[in-house]
Amino acid sequence: MLTVTGAVRVLVDPGTERGGDVVLEDGHAESSSLDATGCVVTPGLVNAHHHLLQTAFRTLPGTRGVPMADWLPAMAAAYGRAGHDPELYGLAATVGAAEGLLSGVTTIADHHLNWPTGATPDDTVALARATADAVRALGGRLVFVRGSARDDPEQAAASADAIVGALLDREAVGGVDPDGRLQIAVGPAGVHSDGRETFLALGEVAARHRLRRRTQANEQVDTAIALERYGRRPIDLLEEWGWLAPDVTIAHLCDVTDDEIARLAGAGVTATHAPGCDVPMGWGIAPVARLADAGIAVGLGTSGGGSNDAGHLLADARLAMQVSALVGPQLPARQVLGMATAGSAAGLGRPELGHLGAGTAGDLCVWDVSGVADAGVDDPVAGLLWASPGRRPRHVVVGGRVVVRDGRLVAADERELAARLRERLARTPAVVA
Repeated sequence: MLTVTGAVRVLVDPGTERGGDVVLEDGHAESSSLDATGCVVTPGLVNAHHHLLQTAFRTLPGTRGVPMADWLPAMAAAYGRAGHDPELYGLAATVGAAEGLLSGVTTIADHHLNWPTGATPDDTVALARATADAVRALGGRLVFVRGSARDDPEQAAASADAIVGALLDREAVGGVDPDGRLQIAVGPAGVHSDGRETFLALGEVAARHRLRRRTQANEQVDTAIALERYGRRPIDLLEEWGWLAPDVTIAHLCDVTDDEIARLAGAGVTATHAPGCDVPMGWGIAPVARLADAGIAVGLGTSGGGSNDAGHLLADARLAMQVSALVGPQLPARQVLGMATAGSAAGLGRPELGHLGAGTAGDLCVWDVSGVADAGVDDPVAGLLWASPGRRPRHVVVGGRVVVRDGRLVAADERELAARLRERLARTPAVVA
């Protein structure tokens, strides 16, 4: 039994708060206690949209504030120089997962889009396994999305089948392992990148294994490419290709009309807001208030290091709250915290995440609000977003196990992890894909 004692406030879910202790009685919980005096306790944060490989490729020349048509080849060239191998993928995922845990992210959805040219299904299994093992070694949860960006449709489908067969336990349900630490999903990058055949092929894999589906749509450039290539908008194409459904989550959605929002809501689609990517790159701002008012569950994601440069979801929650007034009413802090927890979990089909209490997964964060950065804050829950940009939690618990204690990783040293990635990037690979 793990007991968290002395919290100022406990945010059970977006609409429920209380004082007092938190007791985790799950069979996996440690027999110990955590001091939460002067702290706010929240559910573990759920990063619903990341690209973990990009953690190794941040602030590269030619990737800041440029059109996507320039950004994509600049990133691809960087991947090619470094080479695609399990070592690099594992180190990038380790650093990305460590950054996430140290900022309160207990679950990461990694939309993996970059695969070496000519990779066999076994090659892609090795890369996916390296990513999954890296995250789980630190104690975090991973949703590995076998993505596609101009991949051959049949090869993408064969790879996805192989990854499911190799990585998921035989007892997995709906693409989720019995312990809840690994989930597999599928998702093309978007209609700007992948055609109907890829969406259909990966959709068939999802149906065969009962996986969630994820894609990206309606950043401004995505809309422009779809209109030029097909004479239609992305939502029209996704609807025609069978990708507007309750098992689908769509990231970005910056450039959406009222009619499109109504169609998304009617189809039961969930959404992911990624302001830390879209705002600095000039790719738009999702109208979150309009999406939520239509009944669409909205989660929050950082997107990858190639556009955001950080995997700090609470910082992006703060940004989401601040920029919301540019496209609608100001979003309340509690609503945005709800996006970063329960909203993201809904898009993953994981109701046990993003909440505290009976029947939940036992993921939580303990945030110290006793310092000068929070002095004078009337509402300590709202202050998590409004005050102290870039704050780190004191403790983080995943599945009843402490993975960050007193601001430090339990399973690894963050400086050593950073040094290992730097050394790998400085090394010329033997084979460049």
